[in-house]
Amino acid sequence: MNKRESIVRRIAKELKDGDVVNLGVGMPTMVANYIPDNIHIMLQAENGILGVGPNADQQEESLDCIDAGGNYVTTVKGASYFDSSFSFCIIRGGHVDVTVLGALEVDEKGDVANWMIPGKKVPGMGGAMDLVVGAKKVILAMEHVNKDGAPKILKKCKLPLTAVNVVKTIVTDMAVIDVVPDKGLLLKEIAPGLTVEDVQNATEAHLNVSPDLKVIHV
Repeated sequence: MNKRESIVRRIAKELKDGDVVNLGVGMPTMVANYIPDNIHIMLQAENGILGVGPNADQQEESLDCIDAGGNYVTTVKGASYFDSSFSFCIIRGGHVDVTVLGALEVDEKGDVANWMIPGKKVPGMGGAMDLVVGAKKVILAMEHVNKDGAPKILKKCKLPLTAVNVVKTIVTDMAVIDVVPDKGLLLKEIAPGLTVEDVQNATEAHLNVSPDLKVIHV
């Protein structure tokens, strides 16, 4: 199992029966493939679908059924379709329970930067600016360090922010961490084979260790 798969499998376990969930572009869309069989949720794509299913096999691909990242997807029974303006009414109206987003940086206060890549032209932050404030819970799916080995979980974000004080849970290839208001970061789970010191050494921000610390099981 690679890093990305382990991250999205663990995030799928955060979802609860009846949740309306939005999956951001990139790694978060993979979560749809690992929803537990006993959990019934409605996945919302901001381009205008409520009821997204797993990614489509090649024989199922349809140009009329894609997610916000342009991936071919299936739909579940009862799915509905609408334009993007109505879709953002759902998001801004507080009807999304959970959004899963990628991130370039996150800090100990729950600030997140997920759109401005240094040295690259980007179109903007897109729907993330609405999702981070409209969803009831924001979960980040991200690798713990960047390609140069530098921490992505910081004391304070350095890149332009998407929003402040919005992140509730961070799931990486090394750990599961909650952002606790006024108390910082709570390390709840660590990947098999790692120690608390390993995770802290890969994290710029201070981690408070849960007394009920567990090993990640996916």
